[in-house]
Amino acid sequence: MDVVLLKPVEKLGAAGEVVHVKPGFARNYLIPCGLAAPATPQQLNALTARKRHEAQQAERAQTEAAALKEQLERAPLALSLSVGADEKPFGSITVHDVVEALTRQGIAVEKSMVRLEHPIKVLGRHEIPVRLHPQVTATVVLSVVKA
Repeated sequence: MDVVLLKPVEKLGAAGEVVHVKPGFARNYLIPCGLAAPATPQQLNALTARKRHEAQQAERAQTEAAALKEQLERAPLALSLSVGADEKPFGSITVHDVVEALTRQGIAVEKSMVRLEHPIKVLGRHEIPVRLHPQVTATVVLSVVKA
């Protein structure tokens, strides 16, 4: 019997897949638990429409991420860091500071998108990766200057 999985089922498949199972397993477990529905022509049409809609949304999200990448790479950042007489920094620049500086420039990113391995405690030019989408990563150029 062919069924359309509504939710992921371990060792069987992911949501949205059409799988062949024994009729008793489908009738006694998968369908009553809401994990699957019989693979009728209406279910298959609905599945095709859902996959098409999800593909369009994914394409739109990737296009928006690519546009944001161009905007991020055109806008260099400059932040100041307090240093002592012996060039030893007081404090550091963190992910929060980078996100705040980008927000002031009108670019909205989340803290989880900024991939800063450790706080910046050195003056100079730094390249910070920002992961906007699984396939789109921008590189922001940050100039750290003496305050």
